[in-house]
Amino acid sequence: MPQITPHLWFDKEAVEAAEFYTATFPGSKVTNVSRITDTPSGDCDIVSFELLGQPFQAISAGPLFAFTPAISFLVRCQTVDQVDALWSQLSQGDPLMPLASYPFSERYGWTNDRYGVSWQVMLDTRGQIDQAIVPTLMFVGDVCGKAEEAASLYTSVFPESRVDHVQRYEEGEEPNEPGTVRHLYLDLGGYKLAAMDSAHDHGFGFNEAVSLMVGCESQEEIDHYWDGLSAVPEAEQCGWLKDKFGVSWQIIPADLDELMSGTEEQTARVTQAFLQMKKFDLEELKRAREGE
Repeated sequence: MPQITPHLWFDKEAVEAAEFYTATFPGSKVTNVSRITDTPSGDCDIVSFELLGQPFQAISAGPLFAFTPAISFLVRCQTVDQVDALWSQLSQGDPLMPLASYPFSERYGWTNDRYGVSWQVMLDTRGQIDQAIVPTLMFVGDVCGKAEEAASLYTSVFPESRVDHVQRYEEGEEPNEPGTVRHLYLDLGGYKLAAMDSAHDHGFGFNEAVSLMVGCESQEEIDHYWDGLSAVPEAEQCGWLKDKFGVSWQIIPADLDELMSGTEEQTARVTQAFLQMKKFDLEELKRAREGE
């Protein structure tokens, strides 16, 4: 199975934010910092890091996109102290739901952090937690009511995938339509995502500030995920695509970091090669690295 990695687009703060997150989440670390030059956004810092054992990546590439709660990160904690410690750091931005007791959790809060990234912090005592941080997609506006359809698409594209459970809105929960998704979990080959519909007037939607990177071992895998997910031709660039719901994905070679880690000249050649691509051509990237 390809590895799914959340990707965060910052103006200039990627390294600073990664250091903040790894200091906030126990047992976390920055694993790599690199820079690519001569891109349409100028020189870009790229930082890879792990939070609670899960991979993340971030880039500083200019003020093109703003974070929104359309994709947030649900952090499942097993103690109240863990919830409170994370909340004290992450809630320094804009709280959306105050830290309190709710019907679904004795201790829960939803907040934007100091960089605008959206987090849900929840006490979850239902058993062992195999993935502590779950990217959560909220379908609003024109795609409200599409959460279940999106889950069906994603589980059809990723092998060995399933929808774990679905909770639905009921009568009396207007403006949400009965039968639409209050919350669902889906398992994409071992990687958990969550999704929900919300018919309230939020004034935001999906954008490229948060995307999901899919690391592929072969051109066949790249072709499979690209063909299965891409639905907006004008959004196709440098391995990026948008699906029919507006969610951004990056379909990349699993060894892209290795391809980019040679000499300065090799890195420049690979960078210039992929900047000309829509879908990545793995063999062409390898030839560019070798100067062929």
